[in-house]
Amino acid sequence: MQFGIFTVGDSTTDPTTGDTPTENARIKAMLTIAQKVEEVGLDVFATGEHHNPPFVPSSPTTMLGYIAAKTQRIILSTATTLITTSDPVKIAEDFAMLQHVADGRVDLTLGRGNTGPVYPWFGKDIREGIPLALENYALLRRLWREDFVDWEGQFRTPLQGFQSTPRPLDGVPPFVWHGSIRSPEIAEQAAYYGDGFFSNHIFWPASHTAKMVQFYRQRFEHYGHGTAAQAIVGLGGQVFMSKNSQDAKRRFRPYFDNAPVYGNGPSMEDFTSQTPLTVGSPQEVIDRTLGFRDYVGDYQRQLWLMDHAGLPLKTVLEQLDLLGEEVVPVLRKEFAKNRPADVPEAPTHESLVIAAAGATRVTDATTAVIHEDLDTAAAIAPAGAGKTGA
Repeated sequence: MQFGIFTVGDSTTDPTTGDTPTENARIKAMLTIAQKVEEVGLDVFATGEHHNPPFVPSSPTTMLGYIAAKTQRIILSTATTLITTSDPVKIAEDFAMLQHVADGRVDLTLGRGNTGPVYPWFGKDIREGIPLALENYALLRRLWREDFVDWEGQFRTPLQGFQSTPRPLDGVPPFVWHGSIRSPEIAEQAAYYGDGFFSNHIFWPASHTAKMVQFYRQRFEHYGHGTAAQAIVGLGGQVFMSKNSQDAKRRFRPYFDNAPVYGNGPSMEDFTSQTPLTVGSPQEVIDRTLGFRDYVGDYQRQLWLMDHAGLPLKTVLEQLDLLGEEVVPVLRKEFAKNRPADVPEAPTHESLVIAAAGATRVTDATTAVIHEDLDTAAAIAPAGAGKTGA
């Protein structure tokens, strides 16, 4: 299991003070949070990609490149890389470059994006979101896996003998998660390629997430990548903690009540009962998170949203201390219990390099056997065999 943080990078007014961080302050806070993720022993920091206020992370690879230089161990990822409005050629080159900068500590989560106005800003139509996601990813895969690509599709100019640079580190592309809340077509896409499926179920009930993950698992098995239990699944979540539940609810309530995504909707109590949002003690977070396995099965990655809704940096860093000291160590032990041996760990660059080397050895061995069989067949074949009609 990998545990980490994802951020959407919103610059929201703190309802308890009336302070709104500047873009610079918010960006600097995200950089501090990423380094804290490594300090407290978590595994992943992921940033979103947004091109509209009040969000600031419009250039994820720029941010992650800086964090790569300031960290040694954590995986640098995205909560969403917009496969619909970003050119797949640029994605291929940006993330291959980041791979080299970060010595392989890179993967990414692809998503359609659901902010309508963003599409025309990049010359796209949100009504074509699904076809864009499918076609652009098909090209992205080829750009990472083929030295020279000829391409003609519906949504971009053709390519002739094009080579993206730099090539992926060690010849192995970054691992891809396909992120979706409600689109079975994206779960199907993830299953078809044998990639990971990330269900950011922070606003949805468990029953909905269970159906999406089950569908992905079934289709993963259908396409021959392994059993349904071996499919690669990641989940999102939201938490706010204090040493006791009452303090957590008291402290988080003004942020919940005034946040753009929560305000004027269900009460905090209703929302926490109907979605994975957990506001309470560290033990309550442990119990709730362990419960996710009951409806999605054994999975590989758990990310939490913590730095949102105007929470000040100091509070977020305190939350990360609690997560690293009291929550994640217990979750690591508990998730490891009774985990079937054939359920894979979360992919890393190192594991993908080993797998690629193994696949090459198998291919080489198979080729040798084929040539040996052909040589034997030629030695015993009657004269003239194979010349016509064979």
